[in-house]
Order: sequence, then structure tokens, then C-alpha cells
Amino acid sequence: MEKARVYLVGAGPGDPDLLTVKAARLIASADVVVHDGLVDAAIMALISPSARLISVAKSRSRHSVPQDGINDILVREAQVGRIVVRLKGGDPFIFGRGGEEAEACRDAGIDVEVVPGISAAMGGAAATMLPLTHRDASSAVTFVAGQCKGLTDQNWAGLAGKGRTLVIYMGVATAADITEKLISDGLSPDTPVAVLERATRPDARAMQTILTDLGDMIKREDVQSPAIIVVGDVVLKSDAENRLKHFAKQAEKIA
Repeated sequence: MEKARVYLVGAGPGDPDLLTVKAARLIASADVVVHDGLVDAAIMALISPSARLISVAKSRSRHSVPQDGINDILVREAQVGRIVVRLKGGDPFIFGRGGEEAEACRDAGIDVEVVPGISAAMGGAAATMLPLTHRDASSAVTFVAGQCKGLTDQNWAGLAGKGRTLVIYMGVATAADITEKLISDGLSPDTPVAVLERATRPDARAMQTILTDLGDMIKREDVQSPAIIVVGDVVLKSDAENRLKHFAKQAEKIA
């Protein structure tokens, strides 16, 4: 029998075929699965019927279980001898609070292991053929959070502009503020931006506009989380429209 421990498992952006082999094995064999609300239903279906599910789903400004409570759940379940999978959308160490959970487990003397997942940025970029770096457009890429600790607490100076790509997580609700922040930092209002919604899933969408129209486009298109925003000239290298049409046809065949 495997020794009790906590696994922080990245569920990726949604497509179960993009799980690592190890992630799929652990999801299927866990005693307890502590999961986020954004984990796709197709991945949740891989969980053993005998496993106990604990939802710690969060939405903007409303957490069903505070982070300290999640940490306590992980420690408590492992202390009584269970194999615990903490299942997170994307990657545990990219805006997933995996670092805090790993620290809590270590402090309690619990064995903890991180199983990385494909991040939303990587999955969305691949799905829409949008290269985050490109020799003709960008030699640097930066990930930021659009609502973590508030925009006013974040210094984005120099992160976006010529030769650089900025990827914004959790930015749908604050898109208008993001636009104002970037333009006030000197970024051109005409800078290309893309919004990648529900990346890699059958109902994925990709939208392209310019920075000054970002907030209005999100309202027009009723964009919902999970979605990421990509800012920079790499957006012009995307083949999103054709790629997403291909995915839609594949989904129709499966259905």
C-alpha cells in the first residue's frame, strides 16, 4: 500500500488527454480528492467512485473555503493515513497557491509531492497556434495575475511592449482597469490582444482585438472565466480562428 501523502496535481486547462500519465494515475487511485471548481468535468470523471470528493471551489471575492481551511483539510486527511490529491486547474505553482499548500504540509510533517500540469497559458497558446515567443515578435514572456492583491499593488512596468509578451490570468473582471494601467505605463492603445476562453475544451473561444477595446470586447462577447489575456505582437502570429473551427468539428464527430 502506498504511504499516505498529499499530491498537488495539475489538471491542466481542461482537456483530459493533456494530463500527465502520473496525474491520471493519481486521480484514479486517490482516497480523497480536494478539487477546485474549474477542473473540467471530463477530468473529474476519472476519479474513482470510491474516493471522497471535497470541493473547495472559489469565485471572485467569494471563497467557499479559505486558504488556511484548505491547508487544514489536506493535513488532516493525510494524518489519518489517506492518499490525498489536491486537484487544481492548470499548474499548481502558477497562480494555484500550491506553494502555500506545500509549505503547510511540510510544516505538519506530511509528505507532499507536486505533479505539474499544463498551464492555461501553454494550453491556450497551443490550442490557438499562438506562439508566446517568436523570433519576429517576442523574446520574453511574463505571467501576471489580473486581480491578485489588487492591480494597484502590482508593478507591471516594462513587462509589455515591443519584443515582449504579457499573459494575464484572472483578468476578465478587471479588463478595463488592466487597459488603463497598461496604457498609462506607455503601451500603445493599438497593441494587439487576444482573449482565450476555456482553452483546449470543446467549447473554447479565441477573440482578438486591440488594447483599447479589450474591456468592451469582453462585455460584447460575454467572456466568462476561465480565460486568459495575451498582450503583444505574438497575437498577430495566431491561427486561432482556423484552429478552433477544427476543434469544433472534432467535438461534433465525438458527440
